[in-house]
Amino acid sequence: MTYAVTRRRRPQLSDEVVAYLRDQIMSGQLRPGVFIRLDEVAEALGVSITPVREALLTLRGEDMVELEPRRGYRVAPLSRQDILDVFRLQAHIAGDLAARAAAAVTAEQLADLHTQQQGLRDAVDSDATAAEIEEREFDFHRTLNRVADARKLSWFLHTALRYTPVSFYSADAGWRAAMLETHDDLLAALDGGDAGRATAVMGRHFTDGAERLLAHLDTQNLWADA
Repeated sequence: MTYAVTRRRRPQLSDEVVAYLRDQIMSGQLRPGVFIRLDEVAEALGVSITPVREALLTLRGEDMVELEPRRGYRVAPLSRQDILDVFRLQAHIAGDLAARAAAAVTAEQLADLHTQQQGLRDAVDSDATAAEIEEREFDFHRTLNRVADARKLSWFLHTALRYTPVSFYSADAGWRAAMLETHDDLLAALDGGDAGRATAVMGRHFTDGAERLLAHLDTQNLWADA
C-alpha cells in the first residue's frame, strides 16, 4: 500500500537496496536473527557491495537490522505486536490526512482523483505488473495527501510506511480488489465532504493490510524466531 507523501524521484542504488531489503524483512523472507550476506544481496540485485553497506546503515537507523561486532548485520527482532503497532500508527495518521482532504478538496481535485482511480482500476483489470500498480497507487495517494496540505504530518506517514512491504501487497489479487473498493469508498466520502467517513475508510484499509500481512507471517511461523 503506497500512501505516497513526497515527490517521487529516481532512486539511488542504495535506495533500491533499502527497498528490496525492507520488503524481504517485513514479508518474512529474511527472518529475525538471520545474518545478511552483503555479497549475496549485491549479486541478487546486480550491484556492488558499497550500496549494500549504505543500505544496511539506513536500515540500522530504522531498527530493521542490528550490527553485531565482528559478525555483521542481522535482522532485528519482529513481533506480532510490532506489526499491529505500526499499522495502527499508519491508520491514525492516514485517517487524519483523509479527513483534512475531505474538508478541503475542490471539484477539480476530485475529478483528478476519480480519473486516477479509473486508471488504477484499468491497470488491475488488465493484470498489470506489480510495479505499475504500485506507481499508480502512489500517484493517487500523493494527490490525496497534497489536498490535505499537511506537510509535516505527511512526512510522519512517509516514515511510518517504511515498514510496509509494498511488493507483498501489490502482487496480491485479493489486496488489489480490496484496495479498489477502499478507494471507491474514500472517493464517496470526499464527494460528500464527510471527514468522519474518510477517516473510518482509511482505518479499515490499514486494518485489512495488517491482517493480510499477519496471516502471511503466521504461515511462516515467523514469531518463533523473534
